[in-house]
Amino acid sequence: MGDVVTYEVNGVRLVGEGEGPAGGPVVLLLHGLGEDRGSWRAVSAALAADGRRAWSIDLRGHGDSSHPGAYAYEAMRDDLLGLIDLLGQERVVLVAHSMGTVPASLVAMDRPRTVDRLVLEEGPLPFPAEPRRPVPDGPDGPTRYDWRAVRDIAVQRNAPPARHWDGLAEITAPTLVVAGGPRSHLPQDQLALAAARIPDSRLLTIDAGHMVHDERPGEFIEALRGFLGAAPATAGRLSPP
Repeated sequence: MGDVVTYEVNGVRLVGEGEGPAGGPVVLLLHGLGEDRGSWRAVSAALAADGRRAWSIDLRGHGDSSHPGAYAYEAMRDDLLGLIDLLGQERVVLVAHSMGTVPASLVAMDRPRTVDRLVLEEGPLPFPAEPRRPVPDGPDGPTRYDWRAVRDIAVQRNAPPARHWDGLAEITAPTLVVAGGPRSHLPQDQLALAAARIPDSRLLTIDAGHMVHDERPGEFIEALRGFLGAAPATAGRLSPP
């Protein structure tokens, strides 16, 4: 268990769990739909062992963070930008899975100077979902997260804004796109297209299905370490979080 901290960003409570040296370069870990910060335990521990300060974030509507009822990707992007400012960071690494890859990509598009490196696991998919995702009008049963996030994500996946595709070409951060191979429910050719659109990127396939860092944590961590390299001694840190 790391240091659990609550932040107020844009009127939303965001809960993060930090692990690793306080002065280490910051990595923000962003989960997928229906998940929470606990999904990153193994990855966070490995990054901390490397001398990085890993922050696993409960995105809005998930875990211990607020349930504001609105879950546009752009709102999640603004949450992340506000959090980065609160952490006092000039540059961070973003590591994101599934749903989390879209706000991570938007941060990299809209404030490129902030993102040192970007890792997108099984996402983003700036293409209309096929088949179209059903838009629920209520939960099927008890959930650990706000069911309205499922509704809003379905709407955006069925008709993604053009910016989500066009802006990939504006990302300047070196980027690793991790695909889960044929066992994933996501079209792997679309992941390849997204990777090809980002100027400084490479695509890596780990045959694990959609939940790569859960199913093959050792391979995922090895790939992450190879991509990030050794942690530098300092990391654009302005003030202690």
